Amino acid sequence: MNNFDDFVNNLQEQIYDEAKDAYGEKGFQRWRNPKYNGQITSPDGHARITGECGDTMEIFLKFENNRVKQAAYFTDGCASSAICGSFAAELAVGRDPDELTDITGDAVLKEIGRLPASDQHCAGLAAATLQEALGNYMKEIK
Repeated sequence: MNNFDDFVNNLQEQIYDEAKDAYGEKGFQRWRNPKYNGQITSPDGHARITGECGDTMEIFLKFENNRVKQAAYFTDGCASSAICGSFAAELAVGRDPDELTDITGDAVLKEIGRLPASDQHCAGLAAATLQEALGNYMKEIK
């Protein structure tokens, strides 16, 4: 390897080490291998919220037999927003509307394990978007 390759490899390792320190192992793995990212065509519940930080989060819910069969998120935000959206969608799958109301920002943070203090608002954004998507679903079925 040449000096440039060594530099790039060392820099990549440093970035990964810093990300593991910031997000913990679960958050780091989700950042590297996102789950539930994307959109659902014709969702039963959908919401889009822009947080105070400027990140926009979308949550899509598809229900079957009054339980979330499929959930997805999309964000234009930072890594923390993506991690939080992913975990919020994961927490939603298999739950009924009453159980979904228990998914708060704190519940998302607890599932991740750790986020930088400056990014913890992203969990609240993901949870608020999920709750609004649930609310939109409930309006449609009534």
